[in-house]
Amino acid sequence: MTTWKSALITAFVTGTATIAFPATASAQDAEMTADDGAIVVTGLRQQYRGDVPLAELPQTVQTLDGEVLKELNITGLAEGLDLASGISRQNSFGGLWDSFAIRGFAGDENFPSGFLVNGFNGGRGYGGPRDASNIESIEILKGPNGAVFGRGEPGGTVNIITKKADLSDTFGSFAISAGSFNTYRVEGDYNLVLSDTLAIRVNGAAQDAGSFRDTVNSDKKVASPSILWAPTSSTKISYEMEYVDNNVPFERGVVSVDGVLGVIPNSRFLGEPGDGPTEVDVLGHQLQFQQQLSRDWFFLIGAGYRDTSFEGYSSDAELAGNRQIIDNDGENLARQRRYRDYDTTNKTIRGEISGKLYTGPLTHHVLVGADYDEFKLDLFQTRIRPAIYVAGSPITSANNAINIFDPVYGQLPNPIPPAPGTQYVQVSDEKQKSWGIYFQDQIDITERLKLRLGGRFDHFNQLFIDHRPELATEPGPAVVTRNIRERFSPTVGGLYELTDTLSFYAAYGEGFRPNSGVDPDGDTFTPETSTSYEAGLRFASSDEAINATLAVYSMKKSNILTADPGGSGQSIAAGSAKSKGLEADITARLPGDFSITANYAYTDAEWDSASKDKDFELAINPGDPLINIPKHMANLLITKAFDLGTAGKASIGGGVNYVSKRLGETGVDFYLPGYTLVRAMASYEPSESVRLSVNVTNLLDETYYPASYHRWWVMPGAPRAVTGRIDFFF
Repeated sequence: MTTWKSALITAFVTGTATIAFPATASAQDAEMTADDGAIVVTGLRQQYRGDVPLAELPQTVQTLDGEVLKELNITGLAEGLDLASGISRQNSFGGLWDSFAIRGFAGDENFPSGFLVNGFNGGRGYGGPRDASNIESIEILKGPNGAVFGRGEPGGTVNIITKKADLSDTFGSFAISAGSFNTYRVEGDYNLVLSDTLAIRVNGAAQDAGSFRDTVNSDKKVASPSILWAPTSSTKISYEMEYVDNNVPFERGVVSVDGVLGVIPNSRFLGEPGDGPTEVDVLGHQLQFQQQLSRDWFFLIGAGYRDTSFEGYSSDAELAGNRQIIDNDGENLARQRRYRDYDTTNKTIRGEISGKLYTGPLTHHVLVGADYDEFKLDLFQTRIRPAIYVAGSPITSANNAINIFDPVYGQLPNPIPPAPGTQYVQVSDEKQKSWGIYFQDQIDITERLKLRLGGRFDHFNQLFIDHRPELATEPGPAVVTRNIRERFSPTVGGLYELTDTLSFYAAYGEGFRPNSGVDPDGDTFTPETSTSYEAGLRFASSDEAINATLAVYSMKKSNILTADPGGSGQSIAAGSAKSKGLEADITARLPGDFSITANYAYTDAEWDSASKDKDFELAINPGDPLINIPKHMANLLITKAFDLGTAGKASIGGGVNYVSKRLGETGVDFYLPGYTLVRAMASYEPSESVRLSVNVTNLLDETYYPASYHRWWVMPGAPRAVTGRIDFFF
């Protein structure tokens, strides 16, 4: 079991604020030397990584250890990423997905943020918020990664490494927890070694949770069984399944009145309890084959298949000003009622060869690979909107309004056509097929100087079919659009060890991300393109007691969706934005079993073009800030461990998270206030098999708002919460 002392002892060794992660490889990349001197791989290597240690990559890397997340009672990806520098929360789509920005840039707000799971795309589709029960670690590779991973955001890539079957030993754990707002959770993890070559592992969680939000209750079940078969010392075959059953009400949070937050309690639910939960289901599979070809060369091939579905009703605040009442009378909120039924299927296959080449005095760490991805998205959404409101007119059922000070629930207008006043919002199929070829060569020029060169070619084929009945023409759908895009993304970087403890690194890269949908001419959008620069200093004391990183970066992104200036009411890919900033991270292990982890991020992210917001056609000017991006963020975590001798072990700790004010609605002078959250934790281990812990979040009970999309869609943060947990290890 990982204690706070051991959990933080290796922090920062991968280059920045890392927590409990070795410098050379992930927990799944363990290697050993056989008696004959050959390298025998005992775990699974990571795709797109090659054999370059994280500490030698010419870019900023942060790693969060799953055991640390557990000890902080962090059960979701979003809460885990709050510990990292430069990552800010975005609109969570009614609490039904993970959305974040890295270094100021987020992805398409109509989809969850893109992240990888064991190198496979885990953020595509509608899989709900990611549970942390099977997270071994989270790698955050910042800066220009497009030349290896392909499409994505220039700020960085999040890769979740899961807990997989392990041949080293049979072990297990079980945990139960209970906390504020009637939240109850159980977790389990069991690894069974069946033979010298075969192991199975099952981990998962079940949670029944209330909420500080009135009438909001949720439940979920997640499971991730896996198998590892190693028929020889150089061959590994692994399989992992992902199962999710998540039921949670879709809700948009609270409202501001005349731009002022806090006029109603943050507990107030402004939807309809009668809408019931939105049901999210996920079934995914990952199969990987790894073959050691020689001492220095490896072949990896993997395939993934993932289905997600998302279905349910919601009652959301109407955002069209001529239909909304709240700005007229300050108390009645007009709402739409929607029905959504989304389904996605993602198929992936990838393969690569990596190893070392020697040309004279130079050592080349070579990586060459290819991947194929097929993504199908079926969207069905209908709605019934409130009637246009004229100031002073009576409020009727057609307004579907709720009094924000004295809510009366029970209004459930039927959003399914052909009911009067209903309309189809989305009835579409979208198919994306892409393939890519990538290479990377990190060259050891000398023992101290490393140079990285790489590139990736992507071919992207997009088919969009609009089935909305009002647009249909005989004999088929109204819009069938196909488009092909191709892109080459280069990268170059270098690292130089100034001393045995201090290194300098710099990198440049380009990237792209396809836009989903079609423009006013019926053509698919031009993909977003980006350029990114980064430079930094990395320090690691000789005893690894102190580690630190200081990084600066500059990025620009083009072809962002904005409103069509021709007044069609649709979008065009014409906007641009830029972001520059600084990140500082430090971790120290001090005498007396004290550990300190701290980070700070300054982010200056703004629009670089004059355009209009794609949703409401509000004016955007160069220099306007990007939504939900704070200029200042900081984290501090301090812990102390105690050895109680025969009585066991104990630890205490506390943390502070600061987020400055940030824009709460694009094109409007509406800002979310900054906040400072304090947490405290304590644990006691009477033996190696039992650990008791208490965690308190938002200790000072501060009122805060993590993110918003509009001044009438503002998600409030949770008040003080206390959770007790018991872990059993065997």
